[in-house]
Amino acid sequence: MTTEATPDTVLSVRDLTIHLPRGGDRPHAVRHISFDIHAGEVTCLIGESGSGKSVISQCVMGLLPSGLGVDSGTVELLGENLLAAPPGRLRSLRGTRMAMVFQEPTTALNPVMTCGAQIDELLVQHTDMDAATRRARIIEIFIRVRLPDPPRIYASYPHQLSGGQRQRICIAMATVLRPALLICDEPTTALDVTTQAEILRLIDEMRRETGTAVLFITHDFGVVADIADQVMVLRLGEAVEQGSRDAVFGQPREAYTRMLLAAVPPAVPAPRPPAEIGAVVVLASHLDKTYGASGWWRRSQPVYAVRDVSFQLRAGETLGIVGESGSGKSTVARYLARLHDTNGGSIEVGGHDYARLDRTAQSALRRKIQIVFQDPYRSLNPRRTVGDSIVEGPLNFGVSEAQAWQRAAQLMEQVHLPAHALKRYPNEFSGGQRQRICIARALACEPEILIADEAVSALDVSVQAQILKLLDEIKAAHKFSLLFITHDLRVAGQICDRVLVMHRGQIVEEGSVHRVLADPQHAYTRSLIDSLPGRHFDFGNALLETV
Repeated sequence: MTTEATPDTVLSVRDLTIHLPRGGDRPHAVRHISFDIHAGEVTCLIGESGSGKSVISQCVMGLLPSGLGVDSGTVELLGENLLAAPPGRLRSLRGTRMAMVFQEPTTALNPVMTCGAQIDELLVQHTDMDAATRRARIIEIFIRVRLPDPPRIYASYPHQLSGGQRQRICIAMATVLRPALLICDEPTTALDVTTQAEILRLIDEMRRETGTAVLFITHDFGVVADIADQVMVLRLGEAVEQGSRDAVFGQPREAYTRMLLAAVPPAVPAPRPPAEIGAVVVLASHLDKTYGASGWWRRSQPVYAVRDVSFQLRAGETLGIVGESGSGKSTVARYLARLHDTNGGSIEVGGHDYARLDRTAQSALRRKIQIVFQDPYRSLNPRRTVGDSIVEGPLNFGVSEAQAWQRAAQLMEQVHLPAHALKRYPNEFSGGQRQRICIARALACEPEILIADEAVSALDVSVQAQILKLLDEIKAAHKFSLLFITHDLRVAGQICDRVLVMHRGQIVEEGSVHRVLADPQHAYTRSLIDSLPGRHFDFGNALLETV
């Protein structure tokens, strides 16, 4: 099929329609999608989960899951119709002409191969370079993606690297052969803001230097604001709106686009009404945690995960802990939930030193402290109904089965899900619905303290706003204290009363969330705020400043 693509068009998609397996919530994954990406251009696909963003990228790469098929349309890469290409031709194009960076580098990389060997395998497959030339090319690309100590990284396994370093390895692998098209499918969703900013800067520099066209898939509007040239907004498989970034963000035509933009929290929040707080319910004093201090198989130098951390949490208060990955914020949360032990310091809950209590007393106190984890897909047992998961805690603490199921039904309604859904399994719910179920499960034991550890970081912006509103509503109704762990300063500003900023295991700044975000005193806090994607945009209204 002939298209009207210009000579510099790298990817041309025309009238693409892909069907879903029978029995789904709709017949098509995407319908009548058309767009072009030119050399050196970034086109972003945005929308909620289930909008069809990732299906489009999978189709381009020839990686559509079983059960999905193309009904109509064409996908052309440099004028070649990929939908008509045989499997062998697609294999030769992957890596050389098109490449993909996936969301989760831990699952994208082979855990039993060194990072250097994984990229070397690609070069062996697609080039005739000798071993020395291949190694030199790999070291060169590691330098280019700003990996520290490239020879060490070459010989390292993925688990020996940080999340940001693993994502750089994936980018190096995708770009080592200088493809004409780079597809990035949520490559920064799970990264903290500073690492995210570095990855985005790296992608931007590489497309400017090499002229690579970038198809970027994300639900983070801040990221889109920073890197996009063109934007397509998708909803339930259809293009709702498309155009230049400034046009779509500055003057959105469609109500759905305006709704998504309005759901983005502001970089600097308005002052929150003072919370009705009571007595101190958690008193943490001089917490310390050190890893790898001894043993020849461990690190030669100790790693200080937490160093001399002290804080208070009062009844009815929402206290946020923010910082980069590895700052120690989740370690602190796990101390409070008694999932880790400290090397030093103490945590008093309700006036009792947690660590000094006997097992029976600790068990009784554990009921008062519940936790909601980051990933709702892994938090629920796929072999049990969600009702069984919710009632498990109360049954363990002596509540009768009838009372436990009655409370489970009440909680489902409180998190805006029907009570009859208790008989369904986790795979029958969306990510946002699963997180609601995890909240209901945590509340089933009637806790006095709820810990939310990155509970909304993997959710779409609209679902994220719903979960944050839900947490506020439930907190007011149940009168518990909330310890909210996040790397997203926008989210912290939306829900927290006070915030602690952690860096390398230490608290570097604390105060009301409005004061810390509007007038940061510590250089590290300022660096976090400066790294916020889309900080120049007022998403609720119009474009303030062109980035």
